[in-house]
This record gives sequence, C-alpha cells and structure tokens, in this order.
Amino acid sequence: MRLTICAMGRLRKGPELALIDDYLDRASKTGRALGLGPARVIEVDDRKATTMATQAEALLRALPDNAPFITMDERGETPSSPQFAKKLAGLRDDGVRELWFVIGGADGIDPALRARAAMSISLGRMVWPHMLARVMLSEQIYRATTILAGTPYHRS
Repeated sequence: MRLTICAMGRLRKGPELALIDDYLDRASKTGRALGLGPARVIEVDDRKATTMATQAEALLRALPDNAPFITMDERGETPSSPQFAKKLAGLRDDGVRELWFVIGGADGIDPALRARAAMSISLGRMVWPHMLARVMLSEQIYRATTILAGTPYHRS
C-alpha cells in the first residue's frame, strides 16, 4: 500500500525536510516486505488558496479520484503508535492500495474535507507547526512499519 503525505505549502531545505526524507526513506525500506510503501510527500503550493475551503479544493485536486485519505486534525482521534500500525495493517489487508494523509494550511482542515475523510488523526492536544506535523507523521509511519516488522525501534 503506497503511503502519501499530501500537505499544503512547500518546505524549504532545512532540518525538517531532511528528517522527513530520512523517515520516509526508512519507512519505504522497512515497509517493502510488509506491503507498505513507498512513502512520499506531495506538496500543494497554490498561492490562490487562502481560505480553508479553497485549500480543501486544492488538496482534493491533488488526490486521485476515490482515494482513501486520513486528515491530520487536532479534533481527530489520538491513536497510540501500535494502534496506528494496526490501522495501517488493517487497511492494507482490506486491499487498500493507496492511502493519503492530508495536512491542511495554517488554519487547519476545512470541515467539509474532514467529513469526507476515512478518519481524522490528531498528534495530540497541542497544535503543532505544519512542518513539524509532517516530521512527526513521517516518524509515526516509519515507527508503524517497525512495529509491524517486529524490530526493536518501538519499545512498549
């Protein structure tokens, strides 16, 4: 199952981008034998999309038709890392070939877009800058592959 992070805006070169690339590369390598990956980022850089509604439209244009997606939203569920891994494995086992994670703009996810999502996930009750949310999600995708692979990266 291909995993794609679809995010509003562009990241410039820097430590956050290096971390995202590293975690998604690791996730792709670890997940390959598990049927998870490759993992990648698609950036939606539409300067005309200045409201949550127009950003939602831009994000939807980036997604393939009928692609299942999960929104990253502070109002979402807060699964543990093992629960997240189990969710990914379940979707893979149900025949989902491609899963998208959607990160909105600075004002968050439009309610209409959130309503269309398969689910919404929160990274906790605190609000995170979007560049860090990308890093944290990338790390959790990698962590999920290591949990499913039974490697010692995740310690319970």
